[in-house]
Amino acid sequence: MAGHSDLGRFLRQCRADLTPEAAGIAAVAQGRRVRGLRREEVALLAGVSVDYYTRLEQGRHTSPSAAVVDALARVFRLDAAARAHLADLARPARRSSRQMPAQRVRPAMHQLLASMTEHPALILGRRTDVLASNALGRALLTDWTLLPPRHRNYIRWVFLDPGARDAFLDWPAVAADVVGTLRLYAGRNPDDPQLSELVGELSIKSPEFRAWWNGRHVHERTHGTKRMHHPAVGPITLRYEALVLPGDPDQTLFLYTTDPGSPSYDNLRLLGSLAARAAPAPGRASSTPLPDASRTEPNPS
Repeated sequence: MAGHSDLGRFLRQCRADLTPEAAGIAAVAQGRRVRGLRREEVALLAGVSVDYYTRLEQGRHTSPSAAVVDALARVFRLDAAARAHLADLARPARRSSRQMPAQRVRPAMHQLLASMTEHPALILGRRTDVLASNALGRALLTDWTLLPPRHRNYIRWVFLDPGARDAFLDWPAVAADVVGTLRLYAGRNPDDPQLSELVGELSIKSPEFRAWWNGRHVHERTHGTKRMHHPAVGPITLRYEALVLPGDPDQTLFLYTTDPGSPSYDNLRLLGSLAARAAPAPGRASSTPLPDASRTEPNPS
């Protein structure tokens, strides 16, 4: 799905997107048939032969040295995430398609999430699988516990649930970034069979995903702002921090906050009150219990 043939595809997309002016080359308008750079121009700027660079794009050479990767990243003006993705694609090919072991969220992390009553929070795993969430996080986004285990996936929700399009005021930007996040994961885990299934499903069901997946945007989640509109309380602007959990670099805790005293702060507190009011009384069974499957990686079947 994301094998080393993707190295050539990524390089071609980078070359097509970089204009001669942006690369510092004086473009000759007469007879120029492409908007982006020519192969010989990339080779010259990167300090490699045209034949060598051509073999990279054609997939006839798939493991360039770190020095070549650095040179190409410089030529294409890649940011840190895209440069890391290029390095992942340039690693020697792996030949494994084994099912990855299930991810488990430690009990202490479940307790930590439950204690966060004023801030939405969730833990994402491989492929943006939703491994755990707190009550306010479910009230803000969607109740993952009501979904089949294989559907508890953030990017799947963003593209296939109409509620997500209504929730994010900047849905195209949010959706494009999460595709970039999945692309970064794909470069690091090219032989993940469940990733292949997810990309195949989204490509069939979402024209937007298919178009963005054929691009080259790479995004690494660290922190940022999301503008949302919740049907029960109105607009909420949230800041988020993405914290990689110790002991499992494939698990990331997302914590959402609002500015104290702002309308968003008040609306989030109101949402919390509504969520608490809808929760079952002490001693009563919850109508939406957290299944044991939420403590593990969603079942692909």
